[in-house]
Amino acid sequence: MRILIVEDEQAIAQDVASVLDAAGFVSEISLSGEDGWYKGGTEEFDAIILDLGLPKLDGLSVLKRWRAEGQNVPVLILTAQGNWDQRVEGFEAGADDYLPKPFRMEELVARLRAILRRSSGASAPKISVGSFTLDTNQMRVFNNGQPIQLTPLEYRLFSFLVHHRGQTVSKQMLNDHVYALNHERSDNSIEALVRRVRQKLGRDVIETQRGFGYLIEQEDGQG
Repeated sequence: MRILIVEDEQAIAQDVASVLDAAGFVSEISLSGEDGWYKGGTEEFDAIILDLGLPKLDGLSVLKRWRAEGQNVPVLILTAQGNWDQRVEGFEAGADDYLPKPFRMEELVARLRAILRRSSGASAPKISVGSFTLDTNQMRVFNNGQPIQLTPLEYRLFSFLVHHRGQTVSKQMLNDHVYALNHERSDNSIEALVRRVRQKLGRDVIETQRGFGYLIEQEDGQG
């Protein structure tokens, strides 16, 4: 899952990125409101962490621009401790959740996972697809209750497809959301990764939509 961090304090941004990378996300940093607004409006992210206290173009203005432009990506806003009116403004502008500074990284990751689940139509930390269960807290996959050993990249790919179940996901989108920017990869990296996941989970779990990408079917009754 690809996350944009819009935070002008570089040390905080780097700390958040390191924690998110360790938690199985792919993160990218913007150090200004202008750059964050541009990236959030022109590139695809699964969620955005947005500091409201940005200089020049503040976070609230960035959020309002995104929503006015039709960007529906989930946004977690960071606010100053006790600044309740700023939090209210953030929600009214279209924020999905907030976290006051200073914050614990564990809570940031938990809130981020929660808004990602809600955006995919799930509320619980465990998402079931057929006999498989994706545990987003433990970052593990189970088949009929038995754990399946996946590498971090294999987990990212399966998790992304599960969060977008019922949708055909292109190889380019998987490349952008599964691999970090500095990760070396070839044109066939996604095909090889899908093949490895199928070897562990079964060939029928991930469908190939020739010329379009890959799909995990949406089960009846799932939103």
